[in-house]
Amino acid sequence: MIEIELDGKKVDIVEGSMIMHAADKAGTYIPHFCYHKKLSIAANCRMCLVDVEKMPKPMPACATPVTQGMIVRTKSDKAIKAQKSVMEFLLINHPLDCPICDQGGECQLQDLAVGYGASNSRYEEEKRVVFHKDVGPLISMEEMSRCIHCTRCVRFGQEVAGVMELGMSHRGEHAEIETFVGQSVDSELSGNMIDICPVGALTSKPFRYSARTWELSRRKSVSPHDSTGANLIVQVKNNKVMRVVPLENEAVNECWIADRDRFSYEALNGEERLTTPMLKQGGVWKSVDWQTALEYVANGLKQIKANHGASAIGTLVSPHSTLEEIYLAGALMRGVGSENIDYRLRNADFAATPGARYLGTSIASLSQMQRVLVVGSNLRKDHPLFAQRIRQAVKIGCAVNVLNEQAQDWAMPIANLVTAPSSQWLQALADVAAAVAAEKGVPAPVAGNATPASVVIAKSMLGGESKSILLGNAAAHHAQALALLGVANWIAAQSGATVGYLTEAGNTVGAQLAGAMPGNGGLNAGQMTAGQLKAVVLLNNEPAYDCAGGAAAVQNLGKAEMVVTMSPFKANMEFSDVLLPIAPFTETPGTFVNAEGRVQSFHAVVRPLGETRPAWKVLRVLANMLDLPGFAFESSQDVLAQMHKNNGGVPDLVPAGALSNAASLPSAITAAPGLPAVAAIYQLDSIVRRAPSLQLTADARLSASSAEKVLS
Repeated sequence: MIEIELDGKKVDIVEGSMIMHAADKAGTYIPHFCYHKKLSIAANCRMCLVDVEKMPKPMPACATPVTQGMIVRTKSDKAIKAQKSVMEFLLINHPLDCPICDQGGECQLQDLAVGYGASNSRYEEEKRVVFHKDVGPLISMEEMSRCIHCTRCVRFGQEVAGVMELGMSHRGEHAEIETFVGQSVDSELSGNMIDICPVGALTSKPFRYSARTWELSRRKSVSPHDSTGANLIVQVKNNKVMRVVPLENEAVNECWIADRDRFSYEALNGEERLTTPMLKQGGVWKSVDWQTALEYVANGLKQIKANHGASAIGTLVSPHSTLEEIYLAGALMRGVGSENIDYRLRNADFAATPGARYLGTSIASLSQMQRVLVVGSNLRKDHPLFAQRIRQAVKIGCAVNVLNEQAQDWAMPIANLVTAPSSQWLQALADVAAAVAAEKGVPAPVAGNATPASVVIAKSMLGGESKSILLGNAAAHHAQALALLGVANWIAAQSGATVGYLTEAGNTVGAQLAGAMPGNGGLNAGQMTAGQLKAVVLLNNEPAYDCAGGAAAVQNLGKAEMVVTMSPFKANMEFSDVLLPIAPFTETPGTFVNAEGRVQSFHAVVRPLGETRPAWKVLRVLANMLDLPGFAFESSQDVLAQMHKNNGGVPDLVPAGALSNAASLPSAITAAPGLPAVAAIYQLDSIVRRAPSLQLTADARLSASSAEKVLS
């Protein structure tokens, strides 16, 4: 640590830090544009010029290292004059279009021009004009004349997203930020460029010209899509979600969110929203009131229980639903007398294991890993923010080892890669275990061969300090998921690594804590979608897309006497008998538990649309109509409190002891049947599937063409 003087105050700062870092620590604001705490230093804009004693001219605070005894003045006449001069240059070519600029009201240049800009310009020459560019459905580059060449967007792509999609071409007044030869911006994190742009050069194409920032109310929420549990600020106007931006949380999503977190809101007000209960009568769907719909469901469940027994009734719940909804769905089923409830819609291996599957370490620790072994995941697309964390770890020396079906572009260096058909993953992982055993001089846990590729991975995992074995969505949904976990646990025990599941959905861990799995004699999701039920309640899912069986699951469910779909959308209409409109995450309070076991509750940000009702209320009323005891809940907090009571309490972060990734070693190595069911990046849940802009992206088009090839 060294000491400097900043505006008359003593500041202790780590040697090698910049003046800007010292100012941040001291709470002193220095105007800037190109500097961003998560990006490398570029010193492009020169707006942060400060007066450093014994320096002949002002120095950029973002790029000037501190030295012992340095005296810095940020508010001296010399500093202010330099900053005003820079502002004058920045405004020479900037268009005077603040009244119609989408960035108006939240523009850094606009804010600083108030304090550092002049009332008139000394320049009379024509302003430069930069031709607009089309870079895809998410980001608008229509007004690139506003660009001040801070290069934040360029550095974000290169350093955080891992793909340098934007760059600067030409020189001098002809310099432009653009893509290479007219390509689109296709990163799954691209929307963050909009947030970090300090002017209105990059704006949101779906949000464009729909509202002004001062018209919007800002409310906190949590993303339901993947298992990061990204913290969100949902911006609302006239009871309508207009925009979604990140809420900074260093422990979870830092200051970034994935594009599916940012742009999926379009589906919330789309044409496919279900706003009234509907019954199918004579093959024709008709809107009815809630009383009629719920009486139909309650009477149907009673009749089927009387005719076929409670075991003929089951519920499939989505892990994208809230903790309260999942808990009540399970309580309702068990109140009826059935143990048929499951959230593991895409799983193929339903072997019972103690505890819950979770990440096995903190999300923040992924940024500091030295060794990682990822099994069965397209990490970059399945978990964009986890991939970003590991990408930062790679920069400081982390070696990433991968076992997957094919080589994929993760936008980071891969140290060692083993590709094998999913049916051979268990053998490939057993080979790594055999190589570890050979290196350590211990017996191999299962039959395996120390191949050259497995030896390299074994040596990698035996080195370093902090390390983790991460099982992806394909490994979780694998027909030999439990055996893969058992071998992974043995490798981890020998190498000192943690073992964890990346987990698929926003509430996969929460669904486990809520007990959304079959009890004694209950049917699992695979058995329920095989046609063994007479009555099925579908909570927030579409079997055609969300179940491992796909089309076969739809066909089998269509044979049931009654299928009840609870969804925010007009879903499952071809085989359902009743549709109940339930609120999406923006219209209901609730709780999600992310991959690391972090419990995050949130409030509704808008009123339910039309006759939509929160699912926890629908389940409570349905239970009352079935005369089930213990459903006198007045709020979602009451439901959560009851669950806490039953589970012995659930703190803000579920302790590791309450979660486990336990599994024993397989007795033999065999090939696995079938392919793991894994959703594409923009097919993960019903909201993302209906977001128009996301479905126009290159990733969506690629996954659609891949699906067509499989079907053909």
